[in-house]
Amino acid sequence: MMEYAPLDLPENPQLTRNITHFARALRVAGLPAGPGRVTDAIAAVAAAGFSERAEFYYTLRACFTARPEHRAVFDQVFRLYWRDPRYLEHMMSMLTPAVRGVAEDRTAKAAEKRAAEALLHGVDRDVPDMGDADSEQGTEIEIDATLTMSREEKLKTLDFEQMSVSEMAEAKRIIAQMTLSVPPLMSRRTQSAPQGARPDWRRTMRGAMARGGDVVEFARKERRTRWPSLVALCDISGSMSQYSRAVLHFLHAVSNQKGAGWAQVHAFTFGTQLTNITRHMGARDVDAALAAAGAEAQDWEGGTRIGACLEAFNRDWSRRVLGQGAVVLLITDGLDRDEPERLGAAMERLALSSRRVIWVNPLLRWDGFAPRAAGIRAMLPHVSSFRAGHNIAALAGLAEAVARPDDPGEKARLMAALRAA
Repeated sequence: MMEYAPLDLPENPQLTRNITHFARALRVAGLPAGPGRVTDAIAAVAAAGFSERAEFYYTLRACFTARPEHRAVFDQVFRLYWRDPRYLEHMMSMLTPAVRGVAEDRTAKAAEKRAAEALLHGVDRDVPDMGDADSEQGTEIEIDATLTMSREEKLKTLDFEQMSVSEMAEAKRIIAQMTLSVPPLMSRRTQSAPQGARPDWRRTMRGAMARGGDVVEFARKERRTRWPSLVALCDISGSMSQYSRAVLHFLHAVSNQKGAGWAQVHAFTFGTQLTNITRHMGARDVDAALAAAGAEAQDWEGGTRIGACLEAFNRDWSRRVLGQGAVVLLITDGLDRDEPERLGAAMERLALSSRRVIWVNPLLRWDGFAPRAAGIRAMLPHVSSFRAGHNIAALAGLAEAVARPDDPGEKARLMAALRAA
């Protein structure tokens, strides 16, 4: 339990106005802090009192958070608004154009940028003019931009968890334009082709019989091409929340892209239960599609039972959607509550039923990542490729993994570490 020092309020705190402004910041940051919740919060604080900071914190948190995933954003906004004014100044410097000596060189934690952006919503954050407009002796600042990256290039390498609201909106725009093309598969069956590479003796003889036994022309044929299906299994547990939303935006773009080559695109979410959201991915509007998918998946941002959900998929859906050489995208961090043996058996059957299993794991963003968790150790031997999925650049790398069947990603390195352990 968190412990705070006694809350030091001014003589005229204007509590109603402060809580209203605090709720407005929460609403900008993405929490459902409507007028009804503001009224409840004011009444709750009046009833509970605010002699101690801990009571004040838990009272407001009970009124403004409806899900466990809301707490990270609430904690950051609470800290900025009620606890640490200097911290707000630091976050404001992070949101302004970078000036040496202003912003501290460190990576923002999850939800920090969203919280600071929410509190600074509507505030002019432009850098003030350092020179006199009427003076001819203005200060000239020279900036060497030869080694800097564009805003879009920086955004492609930024972790989804560290993005602000505006950065995430821009990331979704980029993701909507991404493609995931797949090369065709060569079938054993053939089809008639006037310029085919193989002679079709059966068709040639049938044509000759129709002409009294005279061979007038030689028929030719070629191998048929077919397109595989894409099956995505997306983990929507609490630890995968931000990454899952970005990946689902990517899947929506793939599902609605014409000419990508996929025969069909199937999407499933899993946390504590498996949910088929394929029909929602076909909607033209991505926000409406994800809202409908979120309404159907009741276990969004809950616990994780990968083994049980994969067993349900193998039992109920594998024969329906894994035909014709389907490629499986498995998006999860591999942190499972089930027994490793159960998870390993489910992964083995999934691998045998599909053409390839590509595992996308956001934990690969850490340089020192190693297969220490029991779930990861059970799943790793049964995947074809193991890749990161924490930013836009990682999602773009999936196209390379799909186009190159012999690309194992990080699997070879991690399997070597697994054998050495």
